[in-house]
Amino acid sequence: MADLRPITLITGASVGIGAALARVFAANGHATVLVARREQLLANLAEEIAATGAPRPVVLRADLGSIDAASRIGEQLTALDLEPEFVVNNAGFGLVGPAAELSRAEQLAMIDLNVRALTDLSLAWVDALARHRGGILNVASVAAFLPGPGMAVYYASKAYVLSFSEALHQELAPRGVRVTALCPGPVPTEFQERAGVKDLKYPRALTRSPERVAEEGYRALKEGRRVVVPGFANQLVTQLVGFFPRKLVLNAMAARNRRD
Repeated sequence: MADLRPITLITGASVGIGAALARVFAANGHATVLVARREQLLANLAEEIAATGAPRPVVLRADLGSIDAASRIGEQLTALDLEPEFVVNNAGFGLVGPAAELSRAEQLAMIDLNVRALTDLSLAWVDALARHRGGILNVASVAAFLPGPGMAVYYASKAYVLSFSEALHQELAPRGVRVTALCPGPVPTEFQERAGVKDLKYPRALTRSPERVAEEGYRALKEGRRVVVPGFANQLVTQLVGFFPRKLVLNAMAARNRRD
């Protein structure tokens, strides 16, 4: 059997932070495999990256909400003689509104994507990651540090991503596998539109572009850092939240996440 070529697998790579991460990894010499549902957007991004002189990324259309998504991706990679050196779990979405009023089916689909699929993909190729001394970059959020009335399931899903990633960081370090949780604050992408957020204005001090978030995430992963929170103001939020009464934080987040 021929040796499998190491690649960086990036989910949710069609737009936003995922696309920015694809550009950053490619610019730093990584062969990439881009995964998302919107194949044409992936193909356009692959052409853009190839035009820079980097290797043209492989495009895989996949619905990560499917229970067998990781195994199907694995089969496609093996057929192409590829295996992950790095796994970047960026795919995810949120919904704004009281949990009891939002569609239960949509919220369960959010858990499938934000939690179950991320867990499956994080664990699917650990042996390969260890062979290549690679790693896992899981995109969480500043929301992981906060309660989230008005976006309860989304905030809870990102708290899971942070906790899971920190534990994996500790567990896999002896095998030479780096695991980093990337926790951005507000990033202007189509995430807000998908979530149902009407007011897209965020404090400038908290906001980072997808490109800056991707650069900081890549650098933190390569340095073997456990968690990275882009931006001093966002870092301050994560450090100070524990000093305020929980009721006060809950009220503040409920006001922030109102749909109207």
